[in-house]
Amino acid sequence: MTTVSVDAPTAARHRIERAHEAARGVGLLTDAQKAEALRAIADAIEAATDDIVSANTVDLERGQRDGLSDGLRDRLRLDRARVAALAAAVRDVAELPDPVGRVLDERTLSNGVRLQKVSVPFGVVGSIYEARPNVTVDIAALALRSGNAVVLRGGTAAQATNAALVSAMRDALAGRGIDPEAIQTVDDFGREGAHALMQARGLVDVLVPRGSAQLIETVVTQSAVPVIETGAGVVHIVLDSSAPLEWAEQIVVNAKAQRPSVCNAVETVLVLRDAAERLVPPVAAALQEAGVTVHGDETVRELVVDAVAATDADWSTEHMSLDLSMRVVDDLDEALAHIRRYSTHHTESIVTTDEARAERFLAEVDSAVVMANASTRFTDGGEFGFGAEVGISTQKLHARGPMGLPELTSTKWLARGSGQIRI
Repeated sequence: MTTVSVDAPTAARHRIERAHEAARGVGLLTDAQKAEALRAIADAIEAATDDIVSANTVDLERGQRDGLSDGLRDRLRLDRARVAALAAAVRDVAELPDPVGRVLDERTLSNGVRLQKVSVPFGVVGSIYEARPNVTVDIAALALRSGNAVVLRGGTAAQATNAALVSAMRDALAGRGIDPEAIQTVDDFGREGAHALMQARGLVDVLVPRGSAQLIETVVTQSAVPVIETGAGVVHIVLDSSAPLEWAEQIVVNAKAQRPSVCNAVETVLVLRDAAERLVPPVAAALQEAGVTVHGDETVRELVVDAVAATDADWSTEHMSLDLSMRVVDDLDEALAHIRRYSTHHTESIVTTDEARAERFLAEVDSAVVMANASTRFTDGGEFGFGAEVGISTQKLHARGPMGLPELTSTKWLARGSGQIRI
């Protein structure tokens, strides 16, 4: 149950202030100290597996009673294997190069003043997200590796799980002589905790929302703290006239069915008309065999007996379930127009052996990640070699696509002189 008192906003702000104070010490940790802290966190998560899985069972049972969708329950679920994967991801982050202190530019002025532009931590990273306990660990690990403190608001649906994870991570920091206030949660203050986080300008340096389009829109429009916008994933795959059937089947089924609740799962497949009779029936059959319900336009339903009628709303829907929308388009121009209209600018892919069309698709589609002949499920910080990710940014300022360690740093200029004055 969420605990809210009349003093919740003040209490939440005090926690944020403690994270702000802890950030100074975290920002001065050496590369080795940060790496060792993360290894300690990974060990602590593994040691607390039973407590974490037990807490997660409480959240899952409450979610079922409250009508939480299948997709969100899948994102919420932590079994022993998933807990082990969380710990492994933290160890991966520990092995990544330190993003702090990189020299990004340097020059010597004509008067002899030496300038360097170097990467530095933001300070305090905040995140508001829904039913995703993996985010609790991923963002904390990435924040610490990049020298930042973190304040988390993980939502009521995962409150027990997040509390167990945060407790294990804070204990690990304390055991290494690092201020545990560097990992904070405002979950137990409910919506007032989220509001305090959004209004903590001057204490929180950047806020990253992850979750539904509604949650992201709320944070973007109501936050006084600078926001890196992550987006809903209305993801497209285009099957070109030259698409090999085997590639089309394997890529589409993998992109939809491997884990349908995640933001890089495909939601709409567009098939060029001159390949429709060749591709639509077998691709739809492969999807249906994997348990997917195909929502098709009129042409698709003529080719696939069991397809349900697609509505106008389907083209802009992130199903997060074993549902997929399929449409036949006249040519690549119409496919690109459809993507421009309905895409959330997350990930799009084309299946083709026509190199010119592949290059045109890569050049013209305006999304954070654009692919040719690959599953959209690869849009992921771990798959990109980041160890973990803060989120997948669909904006164009500062960060775009999967965000890893460099995206959690800012810059400052260092000037070293010998008594120079400006004339």
